[in-house]
Amino acid sequence: MADYQTTPPDTDKMPPGIPYIIGNEAAERFSYYGMRTILTVFMFRYLHLMGETILPAMSKAEAQEHYHTFSSWVYFFPIIGAILSDAVTGKYRIIMVVSVLYCLGHLALALMGGSGLSPEQWMWLGLFLIALGSGGIKPCVSAHVGDQFGTRNQHLMEKVYQWFYFSINFGSTLSTILTPWLLEWYGPHVAFGVPGVLMAIATLMFWLGRNTFIHVPAGGLAFLKEVFSRNGLMTILRLGMVYLVIAVFWALFDQTSSAWVLQAEDMNLQWLGIEWLPSQIQVLNPLLVMAMIPLFQFLVYPAIDRVFPLTPLRKIGIGLFVMAAGFGLSAVVQGWIDEGGRPSVAWQFLGYVIVTAAEIMISITGLEFSYAQAPKTMKSVIMAVWLFSVSLGNFVTAAVNHSIQVPGISGLVAEATQLEPTAEGQSEDVAGRKIRVVDLERRDAWEYIEESATVREIRLAGGDGNFGTPDDAVLAFNRFGSLVAVSTQEDEALAAAKERIDAAFFASADDDAAKELPADEAGLELLNGVNDSAGQPIGYHRITRDRYRLVADGPDAARLTPDDIVLHATVVRADPEEAARLKDKPLTWREKRIIELRGEEGKRQVEADRGEAPETRIDADTSIGGLVTLEGADYFWFWTGCMAAAGVVFIPIALIYRNGQHLQDHAEAEAEMGA
Repeated sequence: MADYQTTPPDTDKMPPGIPYIIGNEAAERFSYYGMRTILTVFMFRYLHLMGETILPAMSKAEAQEHYHTFSSWVYFFPIIGAILSDAVTGKYRIIMVVSVLYCLGHLALALMGGSGLSPEQWMWLGLFLIALGSGGIKPCVSAHVGDQFGTRNQHLMEKVYQWFYFSINFGSTLSTILTPWLLEWYGPHVAFGVPGVLMAIATLMFWLGRNTFIHVPAGGLAFLKEVFSRNGLMTILRLGMVYLVIAVFWALFDQTSSAWVLQAEDMNLQWLGIEWLPSQIQVLNPLLVMAMIPLFQFLVYPAIDRVFPLTPLRKIGIGLFVMAAGFGLSAVVQGWIDEGGRPSVAWQFLGYVIVTAAEIMISITGLEFSYAQAPKTMKSVIMAVWLFSVSLGNFVTAAVNHSIQVPGISGLVAEATQLEPTAEGQSEDVAGRKIRVVDLERRDAWEYIEESATVREIRLAGGDGNFGTPDDAVLAFNRFGSLVAVSTQEDEALAAAKERIDAAFFASADDDAAKELPADEAGLELLNGVNDSAGQPIGYHRITRDRYRLVADGPDAARLTPDDIVLHATVVRADPEEAARLKDKPLTWREKRIIELRGEEGKRQVEADRGEAPETRIDADTSIGGLVTLEGADYFWFWTGCMAAAGVVFIPIALIYRNGQHLQDHAEAEAEMGA
């Protein structure tokens, strides 16, 4: 460290280390966003295919919960990294050390499905290491940019931060286009491996700039005194009020990589002559950021400034209400999907225009504002507090998605092959349920038994807690541990209800492509008189154009509980035009994997998904529990209301905020703030 320059030179030129920082940021952001872009889709559509047998796929709510849990980690660990860098190591050293952890995290993701750990364990190991690596990188790199400037060239800082943000979006643009394509055609190992290579390049590029950077020494005791001084604590408290409200913005914004991606799965993805993958739509955000930054800088901001002075806090306040409008549009679009429509993904483009405008007003402004407000020995800490607002927002989103999930049998099904048979007359508790495990055939003979044959049953006690009573449920498994069937006392009522809904669907139009499932109200009228074993009416809900569900309340006679018996139905349309269009299209990695795991049954499933079904049919499977209490358009309207409320709360906070600025050699400003 003694050979490194520790104070900015007395110059009005651009700092020489900036190109290395910008290049590093572009590669590191490619790495991070490439992985993040496909994470939700991977958990929802691929993770259950990574083992030796097909397990139940994650629900959308569960995938969203896990995605936002990871995002919360990513933006929480910077607090630890900032404290270490500012008090002990300095920014450069900790960035280099944790970059190695970052690379190992990507390696773990690329190894999912390998030996030693289950696919889900490999995934969480990789995500934890990436989040830990971010703890050293995120607060330090952005603060490291500001460290390169002195008094005479500080006027260039705004321009450099714009280029810094541009590099983030340049890297994320390339990866957002590429990694979904890699996942589609080459599978998770390659799709997660390529971002790992870019992370290694980012690490190398940062190391190459070591001799040109300004290495601000760690603050040591001075850092601790500054943090816990009246000035330091007041700075954190002042900014904390602002960040607490901004956390709501992040709770919504980061759902463009989760809820919006899952929404796109139910939209028409043909747009601009391109067939988009659901996760690729996210590329609109970085593209729009790069296009709209100059627009805001030279047109929007000056126009508003002519009406009233446009301070940073006013920019942020306006952005909060703009964000509410953007998420409100997604709620309207989801309403169309709930009604059985298949709107164009172009509507998400309009949503991204609005959301990106909010991001420019809040995120870029907040980044500059945070650095300017931080005392000179607390730059990384304040950046970490800024990032903590992102963590808090994602934590709230994860918590909401966790709270709306009703426990189901997916965890039990995932553990089915690991359980030992239960002794006669005994039972055990697994995943919150009282069960008995019964092997119908000797385990050593399983490999010689037909694939579809049931070799193991898991019997669930009903609401009375006793086995051998009518409210028991039986889960049947084949020799590969795949769930073959679920049997309950509600099967007859659900089958009768399905027959009525299916008849209405087939009678709705002569053309298969035009047939429609009944709306919720019409469906419930059709089911009038069809009751479950407790005398309660069977519930009906149309989820999308081609999916619906029927619900019997189960042994507890209450809706939205773990005892609900749920029939999930999917329309498989015979579509000759779609089949002809896809006839010469190669099989995707996922299609190949389904065929590999399920043989002829998997081949029929793939053919049906491609429109090659001999005739339109409605498939169904039964599950127990696993519903959500907030879904569809109601989910999006909930978050829209939260964002609007946060905007209102921010108004008095912005009015009472006391301003102050600190740059690396602003001794006068420091003295003023300490007075």
